Amino acid sequence: MSTEIANKDLLRGGQFLVKETKCEDVFTLEDLSEEQKMMRDSTKEFVDRELWAHWERFEQKDYAYTEECMRKAGELGLLSVAVPEAYGGMGMGFVSTMLVCDYISGATGSFSTAFGAHTGIGTMPITLYGTEEQKQKYVPKLASGEWFGAYCLTEPGAGSDANSGKTKAVLSEDGKHYSISGQKMWISNAGFCNLFIVFARIEDDKNITGFIVENNPENGITFGDEEKKLGIHSSSTRQVFFSDTKVPVENMLSERGNGFKIAMNALNIGRIKLAAACLEAQRRVINEAVKYANERIQFKTPIINFGAIKAKIANMSTNAYAGDSACYRAAKNIEDRIAIREAEGNSHQDAELKGVEEYAIECSILKVAVSEDVQETSDEGVQIFGGMGFSAEAPMEKAWRDARIARIYEGTNEINRMLSVGMLVKKAMKGHVDLLGPATAVGEELMGIPSFDAPDFSELFAEEKDLIARLKKVFLMVAGSAVQKFGPELEKHQQLMLAASDILIEVYMAESTILRTEKNAKRFGEEAQATQIAMSRLYLYNATEKVIQKGKEAIISFAEGDEQRMMLMGLKRFTKYTNNPNVAALRTQIADKVAADNGYTFD
Repeated sequence: MSTEIANKDLLRGGQFLVKETKCEDVFTLEDLSEEQKMMRDSTKEFVDRELWAHWERFEQKDYAYTEECMRKAGELGLLSVAVPEAYGGMGMGFVSTMLVCDYISGATGSFSTAFGAHTGIGTMPITLYGTEEQKQKYVPKLASGEWFGAYCLTEPGAGSDANSGKTKAVLSEDGKHYSISGQKMWISNAGFCNLFIVFARIEDDKNITGFIVENNPENGITFGDEEKKLGIHSSSTRQVFFSDTKVPVENMLSERGNGFKIAMNALNIGRIKLAAACLEAQRRVINEAVKYANERIQFKTPIINFGAIKAKIANMSTNAYAGDSACYRAAKNIEDRIAIREAEGNSHQDAELKGVEEYAIECSILKVAVSEDVQETSDEGVQIFGGMGFSAEAPMEKAWRDARIARIYEGTNEINRMLSVGMLVKKAMKGHVDLLGPATAVGEELMGIPSFDAPDFSELFAEEKDLIARLKKVFLMVAGSAVQKFGPELEKHQQLMLAASDILIEVYMAESTILRTEKNAKRFGEEAQATQIAMSRLYLYNATEKVIQKGKEAIISFAEGDEQRMMLMGLKRFTKYTNNPNVAALRTQIADKVAADNGYTFD
């Protein structure tokens, strides 16, 4: 374990809500090593040459071209970044795997889906849960791109309720193999994969079991036609049917009944990787929108000069910057937690599983926030292009369609919203995050007389950090009262949990943005970070407005009488600015910088 990690105050997952994070302790894109910058640049070069230059082919359902590009990515080592060196991979850290996933995913959702399905849920379950023999047999082929993987979990009757699958695995009389029978749907990479990670139920087990199944048509495996989809047109998506498909007993993945755990842990990693996969997509949409707005002349001036367009460009850029900030903050926390566990004697497998699981709350937060931002960004991209944005001849239309799936992948955003709050409450009950103490303190503060002393906001972000601390109190006030009132029944109040989760999401995203900019302002100077400071302030303003809306919605949904009045007064107190920011001026400042750079230059 490095001295840097040892000296860092590394918070546990969810503790950002109740403990202060120093800006020096967050990782930002500006902290990338030279090796990581080279990896990023080579990935972008591959994407520009093979993917972005041929985006029309992906829209024409050219599945063969997706497979061809995947093989080229394998030849460049881009499929092996997260794979340990012992199995033919590069063995890079979690930040580096996020970085490649980020920059390889922005040109087309078709390739992004193929890449994510293969490197994540197609390969990762074997590297993290496989026996040594399984890893030696399969992982090197997957890492090189000689073989491709797919993941068979979803069934017609088992979507969000993943453990309810009906696919059966029956042990043969001689005990040498299982016969798998069942139907799987929405299987990415099905048209060209070499193996499947298949989940099936043995007898009447409570939980499903995972298996590694080689794709052999002569072994009872058949496929439906390619699905007709709104977007990701060249991502191969088919139903897969298993009819007495024989699988050697040694191809069981992990232990019997452990499949649900495998699936859930794969989703944790998949969620933060999906957030990363939406980042470069946002940047590229912004770049195209800005170039078009700089060149499009209306009323004898480029449309970039109109305030309405500036507002869009500023909001798009601000959301992208916030996504970058939060994703890489969480990625480095996971990487550091993995290093700590390895230093304590854990195997790489266990260290990575537990490291990611520790930050499952943050993974869900990021999945929701960034997938919704990329949808909004692409929608505004269409709007900036006007009539051309609606045309399939321009790249905006496909970006909008491709973005839509991100809110469904890796558990719907509704599921992830409820998970983020539910997991936080469970952590509190286990003593991993002290919510009770801070929530009680907030309750006592509400009963007390507020201070009227003028705070000292002379330092950069002093007021913003004070406001973020108070936004955390809003969540503690709402969640603390809700838990006290409903206890274990809280999960049945889904609309309340959705509102609370939006507060939690905005707190994490806003704080990550402020911390990144504060860190960089200290080392590069405030003048060099002027636009980033403006974006951080704009994001916090927007976040605060959402907290006000969702806080009120939550409070009036379960509190009544004096309790409701007290909490609404608390909401007003906790979300009040001392000095309201000039939002129009912030947007103009941001948009003018992006327009001058002719694109997004903050990565």
